[in-house]
Amino acid sequence: MSRWLSDRATLWVLRIVAAIVAAITLSIVLFLTLESTAALGNIGLTRFLSDKSWHPSNDLYNLTPMVFGTALVTMGAIFIATPLGVLSAIFCHCYAPATLAAVYRRTIELLGGVPSVVYGFWGLVVLVPLIGKLQPPGTSLLAGILILALMILPTISLLANAALSSVPKHYITSAAALGMSRWAIVRHVTLPIARNGLVTSILLAVGRAIGETMAVLMVCGNVVKVPDSLFAPVRTLTANIALEMSYALGNHRSALFVTGLVLISVLIVIVTIADKHSRFSQEYAQ
Repeated sequence: MSRWLSDRATLWVLRIVAAIVAAITLSIVLFLTLESTAALGNIGLTRFLSDKSWHPSNDLYNLTPMVFGTALVTMGAIFIATPLGVLSAIFCHCYAPATLAAVYRRTIELLGGVPSVVYGFWGLVVLVPLIGKLQPPGTSLLAGILILALMILPTISLLANAALSSVPKHYITSAAALGMSRWAIVRHVTLPIARNGLVTSILLAVGRAIGETMAVLMVCGNVVKVPDSLFAPVRTLTANIALEMSYALGNHRSALFVTGLVLISVLIVIVTIADKHSRFSQEYAQ
């Protein structure tokens, strides 16, 4: 009876914690929606896409350049970090000696724990001057991509390593008994089985990249325009909120909450895609 009561108590504790987390998430979405209603009513949704520029003091509220800036920085970082993260996880899990693999994982974990402002500061004093030597001013889309790729690399690498570790050992030993090479085992056995976890790691890295603020604010230049090259300065949606919220009033302030609503909507879409992919993969495996 005591064991039954313990299981029931644990179940109710978990339910309460899950309800609290769900309530916090819903309250954030509700708060952003309520704070955005003034801008959506007074400005209108279409003007956030059709105004000439973002200049709230002149009643201009075009978010398109910042949407493009956020998308380009994120996609560029994912394009660089995904192969590096997955390949590093393959090396750590399948090729490296146990001692080296342990040291490597600790190094990646340390890299993941570095505050974003430190990445931004390093990018500002080291990376930006290097890019500026190629083409001034240095603060640019390229700087944001490189810094963001470095920041999300630990997320992809560690989660990919966990996905590879979840592959049953007997699958690998059976493939080795058939005479398959190590790379053939990785390519035809390990990666297909771990695919669901690998995709999840990439989607979580996308969410991390979209929400990053301080580092990209410090190295991207914060010019509100659609970049025409990798060396052009950009402003992201998160940087826009951080830069202007302290003095924004009225429609300007509400428009910044619209920016936040756009960000959380994108993250909801990403989480939904990850959930659908996970369900599809489970059904396909069965």
